Parts: sequence; structure tokens; C-alpha cells
Amino acid sequence: MQQAIQKRLNDNPIARWTVLFIVATAMMMGYFVNDVMSPLETMLEQPRSAGGLGWTPADYGFFSGASGLINVFLLMLFFSGLILDKMGIRFTGTLACSLMVAGTLIKLYGITADFGEHEFALFGFQLPMSVAVASLGFAVFGVGYEMTGITVSKAMVRWFTGHELALAMGIQLAMARLGTAAALSISAPIARHFTLSTPLLVSLSFLIIGLLAFLVFCVMDRRFDTVPNGEEQQEPRPDTVSHGEDEFRWSDIGQTLRSPGFWLITLFCVLFYSAVSPFLKFSTKLMEMKYGVDADIAGFFSSIAPFGTILMTPLFGFIYDKYGKGLTLVITGALLLTIVHFGFALPLHGSAIAIALMIVLSIGYSIAPAALWPCVPKIIPLKCLGTAYSMIFFIQNFGRTVIPTLVGKANETDPSYTSSMLIFGFTALGAVIVATAMMRVDRQKGYGLQKPNIRSLS
Repeated sequence: MQQAIQKRLNDNPIARWTVLFIVATAMMMGYFVNDVMSPLETMLEQPRSAGGLGWTPADYGFFSGASGLINVFLLMLFFSGLILDKMGIRFTGTLACSLMVAGTLIKLYGITADFGEHEFALFGFQLPMSVAVASLGFAVFGVGYEMTGITVSKAMVRWFTGHELALAMGIQLAMARLGTAAALSISAPIARHFTLSTPLLVSLSFLIIGLLAFLVFCVMDRRFDTVPNGEEQQEPRPDTVSHGEDEFRWSDIGQTLRSPGFWLITLFCVLFYSAVSPFLKFSTKLMEMKYGVDADIAGFFSSIAPFGTILMTPLFGFIYDKYGKGLTLVITGALLLTIVHFGFALPLHGSAIAIALMIVLSIGYSIAPAALWPCVPKIIPLKCLGTAYSMIFFIQNFGRTVIPTLVGKANETDPSYTSSMLIFGFTALGAVIVATAMMRVDRQKGYGLQKPNIRSLS
């Protein structure tokens, strides 16, 4: 009876698309906050007398990578997946949104408080106290941010399996990128016209909206656990999809770890996202220093990539749903990203070149994720999908933590940005190689990653 109720809910397009909009709103707010400080690097590095905090490029690089500190070094992202599979979507999502709010409050304190000349030593870095506290807040936020990501992904699989899964994930990613694009576009003008902390205050209000949106989803999702007469079934984990033999077991972790498809997708994520997300955090200053873009509009140049994905990611998701060829799309996206970063490393200048490269980056940034994430449920069963997503994101965070630190150091010694762009370029090239290997394994294992997602329901 439980599966029959779920089938009726899944087949109701109004219900499933409403769920998509609600949970994607929560994710969009998180993406906004994740990148709200990226356009402020130049201001943060100004002396306090000029309205900045006196950070160095290395300080900013450490802060940019701090979102993965707790997730990576305290294994919190791995445990997030276990919490999701054991406690369910509603509990985990509410916890995740709450952690994002708490982390942003701490980061706001780090930016606004006067710590004098106090410093803090961590991992071999001698950090100003403002950097240390802001990084702590970003790390706490990062726990909730990544936890929200895996929760929303599992919610999409739960509500859209057998329907427009890639399109739904594409729209969810597009809304998330809208949050990134908005942060890159408006953060610097807001800070220049008000104060350095004003964008964070705006972020805090957005996160509260996201939390409220997810609470609305929780009300809707409870219908999965209601029998026709309105009485709730007494289940130990109310928002898992099924029970009995399909219930999550600890042995499922070993099964996931033995899957070659899982490891290839994980490695691709590490390389691909390490070549995108950290780049966007440095791209605003890149536009100013190398391409001579005015500081007030440099963030807009950086926002071309996420803005471009808003329409293209759902489009490529629709293509995968209807026609398949998921791995072909993944390889194409990674190849475009490689071309872009090597293009940024060339001694070419001018805003037209910067715009052209960012447009190509937006295409690659749309193609690969639109096809990548719907591939995961074809390899991993739903009962342990949360743990699988968490392990992917956990390992991915190593790259997102290490790469910004390396790039920050490279920019101190090579202000032309050639070295840092080569780091991004070879990282993206590695993603192309891994995606090509994934296609071969797909043929051997029969995952069906090249097949369409939409199936007819009996």
C-alpha cells in the first residue's frame, strides 16, 4: 500500500513540480551565501582604514577553502549521508538549513568584530583572528551546505524516478546557479554602497527564507507516510522509500565502495568541480587585474557562467531524459572547461576575450552536471543513495579545500594568473580522462548511463 500511495503522488505533476520548486529554493539560498564573499576579495584585502580587513591573498585563499574543513577533516560530510539514510530527508534537511544559518552568523561576527592584532595558528597558517573566525563560520556553513545538497538530490530521486529526473535535477541546479549568479552580481555593489558586512546580512535573511521553504516541503513529504484514511503509518524512518529488504544496512556501504562506477563518478566530481567552484571565487579579481574590468562590474563578468547555466542546464537535462547519451554530455562539458582554463592562461587581454571564455565555461558548466547527477541513481540503489552522495561530496571537498589554497599561493608569486589558470586547466583535463574511462566501464557493467531516463509507467 505504501508503494501505491507513492506512485500516485509521483504521478501527480503538480505535486512533484511543487516539491521541486520548494526544495530548490532552499538550495538556491545556500548557493547565494556560498559565493557572496567571492566578489569582495579586493575589498577584504584593503587596509582597515580604507574599509577592508587587511587580508592577504593567502588569507583569502584559506577562507575560500574553509567550507570543507569540518566536512573533510572531521568526516562530517560522510556522517551527513549516514544521517540522511538513517533519519530521512525531512530531519536531515531541516538540520542542514539550520547549520547554514548558524555558520553565517559566525562568519558575520568574524567580519564585523574588531580583533585588533590577534592572530591564530592553524594547519601551518598564521591567520588574523578575523580570518580564523570567518573561516570557522564558513566551515559550519559548509556542513549544512553540503548536507542540503545531498538531501535535495535524494528528494529529487525520490519524487522524480521514472519521470523527468534529469530535467528536475537540471532545474534544481539552474535555480542554485541563480543564487550563485546573484551573489556574484550584487555582492560588491551592495558592499561598496553600504558596508562590507551588508551582503552577509542579506545572506542571513535569504537563508531564513530557505529554511522556511524546506519546512513547507516537510509538510508535503509527510503525505508519503499517510494511508488513504489519513492515519500515519508508524515507521522507524518515516521518509525512506521502502522497507524490509530495501532498508538501508551498514553492509550497503561496502557494496557502494566496491562499485567501479561509483569511484569514477567520484573522481570526476573531484576534478570537475575543483576546476569550477574555486575558480569562481577568484574570477572577480581575475577580471579586474588581468582583463582591466571595472571593479563594480567585474562580479557581473564572473556571473556569466552561473547565469548561463540557468537555461542550459535544464535543456541538457531534458536531452538526457529523452535521448540519453549521458556520458557523452559529461565528456563534452569537461572538455569545454579545459579549453576555457587554458585560454585564461594565455597572455591575451581585453574584456571581449574574458566574456567569450566565460560564455564557453557556462556551456561546459551546464552540460556536465545536467547529465552527471542523474547517472548516480543508475549505479547506486535508493536505499543507500544518501550515503553514496555524501561520500562523493566528501571526497570532492578535498579538491575544493586544497585547490583554493594552492591558487591563493600561486597568485601571490605569479600575479599574472598564468600559474593558477594552469592549475585549473590540468585539473579539468583530468576530468576529461576520467569521464572517458567511465564510458568504458559503463559498457562493461551495463549501468545504462547512455540510456534515456524517462520510462513509461504501467
